[in-house]
Amino acid sequence: MPRLWTDTIDAHRQAVRDAVVSTTSILVRENGLASVTMSQIAEQSGIGRATLYKYYPNLEAILAAWHQRHVADHIEHLAQLGRTSDDLAHRLEAVVGAYARIAFRRGREGGDAAAMIHQGEHVARAHDQLNDLFQKLLADAARAGAVRRDIPVDELANYTIHALTAAEKLTSEASVQRLVQVTLETLKQQC
Repeated sequence: MPRLWTDTIDAHRQAVRDAVVSTTSILVRENGLASVTMSQIAEQSGIGRATLYKYYPNLEAILAAWHQRHVADHIEHLAQLGRTSDDLAHRLEAVVGAYARIAFRRGREGGDAAAMIHQGEHVARAHDQLNDLFQKLLADAARAGAVRRDIPVDELANYTIHALTAAEKLTSEASVQRLVQVTLETLKQQC
């Protein structure tokens, strides 16, 4: 098969996958994770159900692809925040706050469908990336004297991630902000 033809087919396949995942994202945002169906995705994507099944064998596969993109977008957003300012304390506050808000929204998803997609290899990879991001940010902040240096950076990163994950169980934006403040104060103690 000529290279141009192969490239065109590959581009088409990727466009179909992107359309399915983008449509799934919209449907999840509008209707909630548990209400999304294969029929809705096919109709809203503008592709036939038979075509949809050629790309994804079931709803779980589509949700896994959507979640993988969703998590990657969160990691990229946090990484960008970690580079936005020369002020390390400001960068740390931005990343800590953003991650707490992500956890808070994740807690709102709830249900069996959310539990099903918040597992798997892509989630483990994302957690490793998140841990690396926090370790680098905290190491830079420790060198600059903006966070405590009496605890190894890997432990501090682990603590920070787990502390902020508590936002999943909180009930208001105000409580999330208090959690962020307590976490930041703990990171700054004994500087």
